[in-house]
Amino acid sequence: MTLEKSYFEYPHRSYGMDHDYYDWSMLVDRKPVEWPGGKQLALWVNVALQFFPLNQRGKPFPPPGGMSTAYPDLRHFTLREYGNRVGVFRVLSALDQFKVKGSFAISSRLAERYPYLVRRIVDRGDEILCHGWNMDTPHYGGQDKQEEAEIIARSLKVLRDVTGQRVTGWISPGKSQSLHTPELLVSNGINYMCDWVNDDMPFQFRTPAGDITAMPLSTELEDRFIILNNLHSETEYADQIIDAFDYLYAEAAEQGGRLLALNVHPWMLGQPHRIGKLELVLQHVMSHQGVWSAAAGDIRAAWLDAQ
Repeated sequence: MTLEKSYFEYPHRSYGMDHDYYDWSMLVDRKPVEWPGGKQLALWVNVALQFFPLNQRGKPFPPPGGMSTAYPDLRHFTLREYGNRVGVFRVLSALDQFKVKGSFAISSRLAERYPYLVRRIVDRGDEILCHGWNMDTPHYGGQDKQEEAEIIARSLKVLRDVTGQRVTGWISPGKSQSLHTPELLVSNGINYMCDWVNDDMPFQFRTPAGDITAMPLSTELEDRFIILNNLHSETEYADQIIDAFDYLYAEAAEQGGRLLALNVHPWMLGQPHRIGKLELVLQHVMSHQGVWSAAAGDIRAAWLDAQ
């Protein structure tokens, strides 16, 4: 049976993409980027400081890394809390040991609950991103736009008030978005978002409220994804990061600057049996002279200048 001609008609069909959010392009065809100081690879380490509610609703889907047994799931709740009370300080020590500049994505509810931790990050002079209200407050398709707008506005106001920073970066809980999320972020003074992981380099993203930069924070190289989802060992985690770095570093020498983005969870890598693998990774990366370690906002600014 022959299909009707209308079956092949799609009003949004176009070269590369079927939407206007961003321009489709091959990475090898883009203008080469040179990072400050002539460096060939930018290292972005994002430390996720998250709050998972004990009375998790899990609507419309359970948060990645959230509670997984019946209430009260103290086993998982206290492990997440361990990261914000113990593990994070091991991560901070590792960053300082190898002179790595980190960014810190903080749940606004956590900023309210743990002011001592936020003050420690602020006093260090590190960049803070908003990680939404809490990990059980997702942004999703079909969500009422006004409801989502209120969550974003509240999350940013609380975090800005507690930290005293402008806070211009955003990571949604679970990296989940609705069709309205990018527009609402721009309307609330956000310059870059880290939920879109479909590239190795930043790219400009259009919304009805103006442009926003998509800063791809790799999921494939995330500790939680590798160790918890893929069930690989911490040794395999280190091997994969080092392999990715070696490849990107060599590629950058031929095609222009590259970005290695690592998302670190203190409740994962801050464990005493895992922190050594993070130190191993940072030691390997920072032993190369062509590496520029910087906060996400500084990397974005340098990339924009290169355009």
